[in-house]
Amino acid sequence: MGQVLPGSLLTEYDIYLFKSGKHYKTFDKFGSKILNIDGVAGVQFTVWAPNARQVSVIGNFNYWNTQSHLLFPRLDSSGIWEGFIPGIQKGDLYKYAIVSAEGRRLEKGDPYAYFWEIPPNTASVVWDLEYTWNDNQWLERRKEIARNPQPWSIYELHIGSWRKSSDHLFSLSYRELAVELVDYVVEMGFTHVELLPVMEHPYFPSWGYQVTGYYAPSSRFGTPQDFMFLVDALHQAGIGVILDWVPSHFPTDAHGLAQFDGSHLYEHADPRQGFHPDWRSAIFNYGRNEVRNFLISNALYWMTYYHIDALRVDAVASMLYLDYSREEGQWLPNCYGGKENIEAIAFLREFNETIYREFPDTHTIAEESTAWPGVSRPTFSGGLGFGQKWMMGWMHDSLDYFKKDPIYRKHHHSELTFSMVYGFTENFQLPLSHDEVVHGKGSLINRMPGDEWQRFANLRLLFGYMFTHPGTKLLFMGGEFGQTSEWNIERGLDWWLLQYHFHKGVQEWVKALNRVYKGEKALYEKQFEPEGFEWIDHTNAGQSILSYIRKGSEQDDCLVVIHNLTPVSRSNFKLGVPLSGTWIECLNGDSHLFSGSGHHENQPKHTIDGVWNNQTQFIEINLPPLATVIFKQKR
Repeated sequence: MGQVLPGSLLTEYDIYLFKSGKHYKTFDKFGSKILNIDGVAGVQFTVWAPNARQVSVIGNFNYWNTQSHLLFPRLDSSGIWEGFIPGIQKGDLYKYAIVSAEGRRLEKGDPYAYFWEIPPNTASVVWDLEYTWNDNQWLERRKEIARNPQPWSIYELHIGSWRKSSDHLFSLSYRELAVELVDYVVEMGFTHVELLPVMEHPYFPSWGYQVTGYYAPSSRFGTPQDFMFLVDALHQAGIGVILDWVPSHFPTDAHGLAQFDGSHLYEHADPRQGFHPDWRSAIFNYGRNEVRNFLISNALYWMTYYHIDALRVDAVASMLYLDYSREEGQWLPNCYGGKENIEAIAFLREFNETIYREFPDTHTIAEESTAWPGVSRPTFSGGLGFGQKWMMGWMHDSLDYFKKDPIYRKHHHSELTFSMVYGFTENFQLPLSHDEVVHGKGSLINRMPGDEWQRFANLRLLFGYMFTHPGTKLLFMGGEFGQTSEWNIERGLDWWLLQYHFHKGVQEWVKALNRVYKGEKALYEKQFEPEGFEWIDHTNAGQSILSYIRKGSEQDDCLVVIHNLTPVSRSNFKLGVPLSGTWIECLNGDSHLFSGSGHHENQPKHTIDGVWNNQTQFIEINLPPLATVIFKQKR
């Protein structure tokens, strides 16, 4: 029999916090930790399995023998098993062999493992988190600007399919991305990248949303240190890093969290509460203290050891509603007879309060698709406490509008104006995400109507509308150059399309929008406040033209934005402006640079006295077809 020495990293206070659901740094106590105790090198193992009859560590170091390295159960009713095994080293493979209360034999990966085998292999790997960071300047800057309004232009991507090797067989590694992706994001002018879940997952086509290794970046692309290197490189280049985080459900793979010790430990036992019908996965039991420890600690772990700047929380609506995607009789009401998941609501509030307390210079973002009130409002006022919320209504209305032939758009004008009815009820983020270019929906460019010229002009117009609309911005990879095919996780983006001028023109347009968005405070300083927006004319449905003012803190810090949503150009078009003087065109979506016609650019325009669009002066402009034009007062 192998040697397992009694040993523990847990104090009585740790156990108290753990059992009460307030231990937010379980990642420093649980899992496998490489130690040297009195000159003896080895690994301390700690695992929660309260309903197990026996727990042992199996691995390549003991030929996967279930009886050779038995862990010791703590005698304090915590349900924790632990022990120190000499001689185990970094890189060794292991699992927990668990005998359930009724005698079933299970082999489970470590819920707190820092590293896993490359799928389809399923063992955990003994590892450490040693790394020398070089992003102090970024972190100091992050603290300085934490509470100041900032532009958020997010490039959402899937690491495994952003760009493949030349033969389309292999994804780029974390370290390769630290060169190619970083250079590209800087060139394009995005402020952040958002990575679809990087946590270890067994099934590649799940896009990362079926997580088994919550504490480990996927080994498909390198080691934990390699992923740190990527984050470090992005930070040194001035790019923030957002991780997609999935506390809503987890897969039922045999080596994962489901029925971890033979009982429904992390999930609800009743499938009406514990099984998700859409994703065929398990739902966390948010009412269990130890589960909340696991999840909130996980969020803090990514910010502590990987310097992550924000978490985008997936599928929040599925957490909030007990009847989400369920028919009558398939769900259980709460203790008050309602459909609200009271335990999940409390968890989300606790999660947000903890994140902003421990890392006040980071952020949380909710993907929440319903009209739940106060998602991005403080918990002390009854909100959920997120920093931002995806504006799903804006996304659906905008895509529905832009797919229509311009001849019919006058009948659907309100689809573009309606967002401003509720536009400041939350801190909204405008998402054109991965979900909109899969499952037969088609790519963004292929939803645009008309001939080739009109399709690309419409796409530029959509982006112009997004970047000038109040709220932060998110664009999924490929959209920025008009990827024509749906996103396919098995192949990289069609970068070869950039040899064609229409695709290159869209890419240049997104670069220009990022430059103006970041450079003009009027577009971001009050992006969550009604004072930052004023309609010039939202009633011109007959010509399908929208115009508005975006405002910063200073009275003269403003931009005038106009969108022509039909392919009809208009000369000497009168546009009311808020200030007298000279107005210059700072961006025109019809420019040659963006593969537009280039025939409708405007020279500086001097205001003409006279009431127009409820303004006391106006300018006369050339309004190009299917284009966004932005004007700024000359100073």
